[in-house]
Amino acid sequence: MVVSPFIAIDWGTTNRRAYRVEDGRIAATLRSPQGVSTTPADAYAQELAAIRAELGDLPVLMAGMVGSTIGWRVAPYVAVPADIADIAAQLTWIDDRTAIVPGLSFTRSGHGDVMRGEEVQLLGAALAGQVPADALLCQPGTHCKWVELTGGKVTAFTTAMTGELFALLKGGGVLAPQLAAPVAAGDAFREGVREGAKRDLAASLFGIRAAHVLGLRDDADAASYASGVLIGSDVAARIGDGRDVHLVADGDLATLYATAIETLNGRALVSGCEAAFIAGITQIRKLSA
Repeated sequence: MVVSPFIAIDWGTTNRRAYRVEDGRIAATLRSPQGVSTTPADAYAQELAAIRAELGDLPVLMAGMVGSTIGWRVAPYVAVPADIADIAAQLTWIDDRTAIVPGLSFTRSGHGDVMRGEEVQLLGAALAGQVPADALLCQPGTHCKWVELTGGKVTAFTTAMTGELFALLKGGGVLAPQLAAPVAAGDAFREGVREGAKRDLAASLFGIRAAHVLGLRDDADAASYASGVLIGSDVAARIGDGRDVHLVADGDLATLYATAIETLNGRALVSGCEAAFIAGITQIRKLSA
């Protein structure tokens, strides 16, 4: 089935990416810092009209935090196990040409988890042949997602606040003055990964302060070490003694997580986010048109 042109929007908390999609390929892109956190409740229709004015008067599919309680309209979660067809069957329609993709929810033994937006990329990666139908997937970010894919369905997932914790440490508190340097995937980062794998996170983080006071580590390496501690703790909790991890990630985060996974005896296989998102959102469009 040929999918007619449409607009796909990945509308997150702090930014927005809109794509004109033709035949499953990106024909044009608009990027904006206008995330849902800075979009007034009564401004979404106007923002969407402006996007259509740039990319064409086309049907629109939106994913991400635009469907949350702080977005345009709540798109209820789909409980896992779920695949792309389950998501496509439960769109929230704004009008007959505009819909929001639901997120996913997971509950087990009193524990709950949710995601919005990542499900399109992660399932899209499988549809695009970037990852196998049975795999452990990771999408790092402010809130890192770890997903078990079984038979092409999301069957379980865990969210770790790894990136947000690092931002909080950099933004204030006793460690902040030491964490100003850029993070690099070098020796200090790998040392931090091995420390984080002990999963004594609170003590490991205070050790950064102690190393500064006692002159045991150059402050230029402190940010890399701290990042390694946090990412190492996150990775160690997921891969045990080593496992293949399919990273759906780009740029520095892909490099850092791949380094951490391999430091802890896993194998990292990296694929890009944008192509995965387009594959996922195109299939949703195909199934819902």
